[in-house]
Amino acid sequence: MRAATPELNGVQWHKSSYSGGEQGSECVEVGKGLPEAVPVRDSKDPTGPVLTFAPAAWADFVVAVREGAFPAS
Repeated sequence: MRAATPELNGVQWHKSSYSGGEQGSECVEVGKGLPEAVPVRDSKDPTGPVLTFAPAAWADFVVAVREGAFPAS
């Protein structure tokens, strides 16, 4: 059984400060406002596909990034 896709109306999108803020051209945006999911999209294609993550999984990913688990290439 496939999980339902959350409704994205009312989601507030935010770019990473590492992308150059609102002027950044290559970044992901993370949505706020959904208690059951963390939506993520390509900032260059705001009407394109959206990935959603469980809040706990997203929090684990953010901690891993901050701790350097994904070294720059």
